Amino acid sequence: MREELSEWNAGKGIDLGSWTSCSGAFRLAVGYAEYFWPEFELVGEYITRAGKTPEEVQQWEAGSKGNRRAAEATMNHMHLVDINYHDLENLSVDLVIRLGAVLREIYEAKLRWQFPDRPCTVVFYVPEDPEALDAYEITFWQKSHESERSPE
Repeated sequence: MREELSEWNAGKGIDLGSWTSCSGAFRLAVGYAEYFWPEFELVGEYITRAGKTPEEVQQWEAGSKGNRRAAEATMNHMHLVDINYHDLENLSVDLVIRLGAVLREIYEAKLRWQFPDRPCTVVFYVPEDPEALDAYEITFWQKSHESERSPE
C-alpha cells in the first residue's frame, strides 16, 4: 500500500484519505458500510447480523449442540477476503492485519453502543500461517455465553 501511495503526485506521494477521495466511489462507500458499521439485531438470545431469522438461529444452535457461544460465534463470523474476493491479488498480510484490527475496534464499539447490557467478545482471528489470507476472520459472541458448556 505504501508503495502505491508513494507513486502519486510525480513520486511525492499521497496520504490514504486523499487517495481514497481520488480512487473511491460512493456506491462502494455505501457497500462498505455493511462491513464497517454493520446492522446488528437481537434474535432470541443471540446478537446477529441483521436479517437472520429465528429459524436460522435455531439451526445454528442445534448445529452447535446447544453451545450458545459456538453458535453465536459461528453465525457471526466473516472471512475478511469476502469483503473484496475479486481483488485477492492485491491483498497482502499487512493489509489484512490492518483491516482486521480496524474491524475488531469497530465491532467492539458498535456492539457496546447498541447492546450496552450485553457485553461481547470480539475476536480477529489471525491464522498460524500468516500467508493463509483466506483464514483471517472476525467474529463475536456475548460474554454471557462464554461460561456455558455444550450439553452432553
